[in-house]
Amino acid sequence: MLVELKHISKAFGRVRANQDISLTFEAGRVYAILGENGAGKSTLMKIMSGYQAADSGEVAVDGQVLDLKAPTDAIQYGIGMLYQDPLDFPPFTVLENFIAGRPGGFFPDKETARAQLVDLTARFGFDLDPDAYVDRLTIGERQQLEILRLLSLDVKVLVLDEPTTGISAEQKSALFDVLKALARDDNMTIILVSHKLEDVIELCDHAYVLRRGRFVGENEVPCPIEDLVALMFGKIIARQERPPVTIGEPVLDVDNLAIESRRLTVENLSLSVQAGEVIGLAGLDGSGQAEFVRACTGLLRPNSGVIRIDGRPMTGRSYHTFAQAGVAFLPAGRLEEGLINGMTLTEHFALTLPGKAPWVNWFEARRITGSRIEQFNVKGRPASPVQTLSGGNQQRFALALLPNNLRLLLLEHPTRGLDVESALYIWQQLLQRRQDGTAIVFISAELDEIVAYSDRILVFFGGRTTLVDDPADMTAAHLGELIGGRM
Repeated sequence: MLVELKHISKAFGRVRANQDISLTFEAGRVYAILGENGAGKSTLMKIMSGYQAADSGEVAVDGQVLDLKAPTDAIQYGIGMLYQDPLDFPPFTVLENFIAGRPGGFFPDKETARAQLVDLTARFGFDLDPDAYVDRLTIGERQQLEILRLLSLDVKVLVLDEPTTGISAEQKSALFDVLKALARDDNMTIILVSHKLEDVIELCDHAYVLRRGRFVGENEVPCPIEDLVALMFGKIIARQERPPVTIGEPVLDVDNLAIESRRLTVENLSLSVQAGEVIGLAGLDGSGQAEFVRACTGLLRPNSGVIRIDGRPMTGRSYHTFAQAGVAFLPAGRLEEGLINGMTLTEHFALTLPGKAPWVNWFEARRITGSRIEQFNVKGRPASPVQTLSGGNQQRFALALLPNNLRLLLLEHPTRGLDVESALYIWQQLLQRRQDGTAIVFISAELDEIVAYSDRILVFFGGRTTLVDDPADMTAAHLGELIGGRM
């Protein structure tokens, strides 16, 4: 298959996401679509996969112009896409989601589908229970399920939007081996949308680069990472240094905590986090980190143990009580837990306004929204529905919603799906809160990120935790060994 995008343009109100973009994808090759957050990468791929309609331009396969009104149309032509936020049905099981979209009408052959799912799961080295409900899966596991579902539909062009988020290094290696084999042996076209330039160098043959909605250049891969960064941003991005900070009194105290996760129970967890300290949580998905941060923000009741905020017992208290004590939480699922799909940016801020009046001060809400959009460099307008923002801008906006003077900030994958510049910007904001005395606890699948920003690291493995007191002597490779259970 030869896939061509011809003069694609798309606008959302005044925001011009794609402007006259023409690209070509040949069979048997692995392509990267690169660009800063908001550059139009995901929009372009959604147009190619039938999820969104272009304002102008054409998608053609082997010279035939396609009439794409839905993703099912694109799949019929052999084009399938894994979206950054998986499009699945959380109340259904893994097997039921796997079957969704398959031919077979009202009576699909479940046993054949189960055998195919088990076979594909083993081939990729994933760990998915066909009978588990999707709402119990992590973001990474839901992405794994969607990849397997698309392959089962016999797509010939596979588009993956940030596919390595939330999976282990071993799973990523197995995934990349299969993707390379699919391109080489099955003559498939693989398109990777990613901010992880190391992944692009490892996997891809060619990179197309977008900037502010326009195609700005391309490069054969492998090539120096600096060449790709310069194309993406028009400049070289330097990592910032962590400024020194004076560590204060304990903010979070956890004593002998026991928490049940989906697969195991984390026991005897004790930790003290001080004001101005950054604690990184490392481990494979499902190892207990997500349950730990939710217990520390009132969203999950632990089996036993004690949680204190500034010396005050908080075990079993509500999320609202934790918030009143100066605790905030930014989850990985931006549009599922962190933000409200369908609401505008102004409406989000209206929900955060203090006061007991029975009406909303919309003038104040719009004023604050405009100010925070400018302060956090969010590419959107006060009236923009939050789901129309790019992933990076959603993350910036979620950060803008946080109140000032927090005592404890807990985050899941704070830079998930972000480009280099946006990730550095997020950490600039977080480190400023650290300077102001906020204690920060964050989960990340990026081992380099954990090593770079943590004062201490808590590693989760098999229901046990290991505390690394001096990350300065820790490398990402050594941390990976701890995550894998090697002491």
